[in-house]
Amino acid sequence: MPKSVKPDAPAADVSPVAQFEQSLDELEQLVAKMEGGELSLDESLRAFERGIALFRSCQSALEQTEARVKLLLDPGRPESAQPFAPAEEP
Repeated sequence: MPKSVKPDAPAADVSPVAQFEQSLDELEQLVAKMEGGELSLDESLRAFERGIALFRSCQSALEQTEARVKLLLDPGRPESAQPFAPAEEP
């Protein structure tokens, strides 16, 4: 008797970091396929549409992460929080 296949977990159950990484990986794979030049015009268009959706998802995740960092840096006034200064090299 075949094992019952469990449906994929909803996106809400996946951590934002994991979702970002999955989206970024998929986007990189799409770009590689498109750069390979072996997709039909229809396949390229679908890949481009999917790529735009993935890009927007990644951008949104980064914006949310930035907002969380600002809140952590200055909980009283997150809008005035300054970004981390890059570490100086010795």
